[in-house]
Amino acid sequence: MIVWSARGRIFPPRDAVLPEWIGGYGTAPFAVGVGERRARVFFSGRDGQNRGQIGACTVDLDELIVDPESVTPEPLVAPGPPGAFDESGCSVSCVLLHRGRWFLYYTGWMLGRSVPFYLAIGLAVSDDGGRTFSKVSLAPLLDRSSVDPFLIASPAVLLEEDRWRMWYVSATSWESRTEGARHHYLIKYAESDDGIRWRRDGRIAVPFADAGEYAMGRPHVVREGGLYRMWFCVRGDRYRIAYAESDDGLAWRRCAERPPPAGEWDAEMQAYPMVLPHGAHWLMFYSGNGYGRTGFGCAAAERTA
Repeated sequence: MIVWSARGRIFPPRDAVLPEWIGGYGTAPFAVGVGERRARVFFSGRDGQNRGQIGACTVDLDELIVDPESVTPEPLVAPGPPGAFDESGCSVSCVLLHRGRWFLYYTGWMLGRSVPFYLAIGLAVSDDGGRTFSKVSLAPLLDRSSVDPFLIASPAVLLEEDRWRMWYVSATSWESRTEGARHHYLIKYAESDDGIRWRRDGRIAVPFADAGEYAMGRPHVVREGGLYRMWFCVRGDRYRIAYAESDDGLAWRRCAERPPPAGEWDAEMQAYPMVLPHGAHWLMFYSGNGYGRTGFGCAAAERTA
């Protein structure tokens, strides 16, 4: 069992004056090591119109302190034009480096009428070391289809030799309830030869554990030798962090894991975990209450076989 020790909230940095596009949020952090014990952490804020926008900051991985001067003054990935799949917001999912390019996969939001929202997967790339990003298309990279008829979102992507592998969120239904429509979504699997054109057949990677679960949030997958590790969040009454392992990345078994002890900032919710190896430890970056309304924090655990 992996046992996590809480290191507390690290974003927003104390006493920092943040750009308006962040709105105090720190949703779905994703860390990329950039050397010298530092990481560039991408996250989503919310502007005055409640639209998600993606930016980044730099974190000292030893001290777990955010450099306030490193917070991007403007979003790196902003909502699209009216009618676009991401007109209502963008949420970071994962970042992958390949041949000098940074691939930033994200979820695009569009508000709905009979249901609250529609989600699809987008891609933005950087050729200057992650300082600026351009969307590859105004259209989604992956959208609803016959195998994902309701929504598709939150990809985790790994590149193994020439095979790109993706684990993503897909809705199985919307349920009408007195308090409004409720989504039911789990984690599925897809593959690609180039990271852009994807093949999917509806294969379920992680099913619901019981009738009380109805949603799973952004998965993150790490491979160590012949073992695949997946961190994600699951929701009954509230989101909590979950963990699974696999020998091939296809068939997953849920495993017990002791989550980080909660503080005031994450007592109601721990969501969207991302885990980065750092020396002899794992560092988990994750969001707190209100889907990141209270920012993001970190936890640490010893790396064991």
